[in-house]
Amino acid sequence: MTCNLDFVPWRYVANWKCIQCGDCCRLYSVVINFHEWLGIVKYFGAEHTASGLDKLFIRRRTDGSCAFLQTGPYASYCGLQNMKPRACQIWPFKILMKPQYGLPNDAVFSLGNSKVFVYVDPACHGVRFGTPTYEFANSTLREFVEIAAGLRAHQLKTTSNISSNFRLF
Repeated sequence: MTCNLDFVPWRYVANWKCIQCGDCCRLYSVVINFHEWLGIVKYFGAEHTASGLDKLFIRRRTDGSCAFLQTGPYASYCGLQNMKPRACQIWPFKILMKPQYGLPNDAVFSLGNSKVFVYVDPACHGVRFGTPTYEFANSTLREFVEIAAGLRAHQLKTTSNISSNFRLF
């Protein structure tokens, strides 16, 4: 079975750590669910959101970046840290119920009695490829999967912990 070059199975990742480059906030549109949309509208106004035919999004600035991206001299931060959308919480990982990008044996991840398929976007500069470290496989990746499954709300290893002291809005 082949692998889509856009995403690679998690077992090819040695480790991941957010380096606060902000590229994820510059390069990707963020799809939000209705509950996330309501929270943003309540605190920041509808002008920070956009809608498509069947999806809601965080509005992008004229330069293409997320409306909530804040940049400092050495790092970029999310202004939605306390209410960051799930899509942002789990990026650069795609956690799926079925293998969609190939190599299912390398993408499968067990969470209790359930199995999900986890892929990583290799465009993320915080991804280090190689054999997964114990910490990555059993702590960091598990946190991403638990957030995606709705089993965990508070981030420890993922990006929330990095800039929790820098709430900019």
